[in-house]
Amino acid sequence: MADYIPTREDAYKLLTKHTETDHLIKHALAVEATMAHFAEIYGEDVEKWRVIGLIHDLDFDKWPDQHCDMTKKILEEENWPEDYIRAVMSHGYGIRTDVKPTENVEKVIYTIDELTGLVLATALMRPSKSILDMEAKSVKKKWKQKSFAAGVDRDIIEKGVEMLGMELNDVITETIKGMRNVAEEIGLKGDL
Repeated sequence: MADYIPTREDAYKLLTKHTETDHLIKHALAVEATMAHFAEIYGEDVEKWRVIGLIHDLDFDKWPDQHCDMTKKILEEENWPEDYIRAVMSHGYGIRTDVKPTENVEKVIYTIDELTGLVLATALMRPSKSILDMEAKSVKKKWKQKSFAAGVDRDIIEKGVEMLGMELNDVITETIKGMRNVAEEIGLKGDL
């Protein structure tokens, strides 16, 4: 089983086995699409990044107090490759784990996990309720309002952006582009 490479179908089955909450499934789909988009930018394995994005919060619905740890346990039991598990663990760096993001896939998931939430919240506040006509400047406006999407840890996003060596505006722009690919599935097609 050491050569097992999980597919998107494997990841989705595992996600829906352990996650029932609609908003968490939509979050997983948003992160998956954003990871795939960034994989293309970096010239990396799109399928692998997609799968990691899809299962990163696998345990959050049932075991929020053991977030990351239960995902690791589940993925190990399913014989997932170590680099996939490490990438998933790295998204909780400094909060739930000590797995520092070092690879591109790890730095991206660490950065965009929180950011997708801010992008989603911003899109829902727009008159169109759509991500399809939204630009980074809308998110940047909301960024400064600490009470808006207060659960989004902007410090983590900033640390991740620094790890990536990119500008915040560019990371937001690329996150929006990634999420547009699943606008309908995540409820952000809106009234255009």
